[in-house]
Amino acid sequence: MAKMAASIVEHGEDAFRKLFKFYKRRNPPPDLSDVIDFSKGVRNGKVSFNDVFFYFSVFFFFSVALYCVNTLLLVFGSIFIYKLLFPSITQLSENKGFIFISNPFLSGSQQYWVKQCLKVYPRKPNICNLDLHMSAEETQNIWEKSTAQISQKRSGKREPKTLLEKLRWVTLGYHYNWETKTYSADQHTPFPSELHTVAQHVASACSFPDFTAEAGILNYYHFDSSLGIHVDESELDHTQPLLSFSFGQSAIFLLGGLRREDPATAMFMHSGDIMVMSGPSRLLYHAVPKIVTNPGADLVPQCLLQRSDVPEDSVVRRVSEQDWDVCTKYIQTSRINVTVRQVLGRGVAFPVGSADRSTAPSLNDAYHESSSEGEGGVDEKRMRSSSGDS
Repeated sequence: MAKMAASIVEHGEDAFRKLFKFYKRRNPPPDLSDVIDFSKGVRNGKVSFNDVFFYFSVFFFFSVALYCVNTLLLVFGSIFIYKLLFPSITQLSENKGFIFISNPFLSGSQQYWVKQCLKVYPRKPNICNLDLHMSAEETQNIWEKSTAQISQKRSGKREPKTLLEKLRWVTLGYHYNWETKTYSADQHTPFPSELHTVAQHVASACSFPDFTAEAGILNYYHFDSSLGIHVDESELDHTQPLLSFSFGQSAIFLLGGLRREDPATAMFMHSGDIMVMSGPSRLLYHAVPKIVTNPGADLVPQCLLQRSDVPEDSVVRRVSEQDWDVCTKYIQTSRINVTVRQVLGRGVAFPVGSADRSTAPSLNDAYHESSSEGEGGVDEKRMRSSSGDS
């Protein structure tokens, strides 16, 4: 079966779609032996470990930020960097500008981001998929309306889904319009300051000091979810990177080329992993065909089970036991992905007349695919310009 995956990558005009279907299928389950796992230090022809200047520059920046600048020490030291001496930062030799950072979060700090994604970021005035077919009053307080039922759920028992479990996406900052495939000045709410801080420092560490977090899309995946082949190209500035943060269950991520027919590379995204798509890799085709269960004995990844004290002056705050109990129940069967991007270049404004023609996204433009074994429920022309998981 592994040879089959290899042959799909190497041959065929529609190699990406065939590989997507190969990893998406349920019966028989796909062989995952060809999927790169950066957490295990995989070394092969597609992974570059020889760019000494790149590694030294990133290592040097992290060291200076942590030990020489008090402000960054509070941010970096408390938010996420803990593998300082041996940072697991990887570039793919075939995809310059694509940077993979294997779970650099401090012990216990991922819990804060999971809680923010479930409890805080779905709040109004932010926009979510539930707004497509429910009133504003019904989608108020999604967390509060869901916690009691989620806390009482039993493993393996089928029960009605809560509003929280029905979440598929949330938009932050400049809200992406799924109907017009655009952003606009009229559809904007304040971007979360703590997410802006961590995104800005990750971008700076990857040689993008001028990056400004202006828009965010949160994807909520379950085991039957997938994300079709697409390119994130709706932002008006492509010189700045796209950042992707993953929490919860693992996913298979496919990274292709600039053309639809280019072969793709399969890799795991585990909880805490960060991907940066920049430079030549900023507009590469990519997709998420499958969510996979935690490889360990626990239903929740081990890095999310760790509890630790958080300094009082940290951007991160300790999550209460009550809130974390709800998050744990949710994350046992789910994955959360946060993508952060800069929409406008320096000194650039939205084109005149770019105001949204629709205040609510179209239901047909929701970009999660169904759990069917076919080609997938998302039209590829729509997917090409959607801003999804990266």
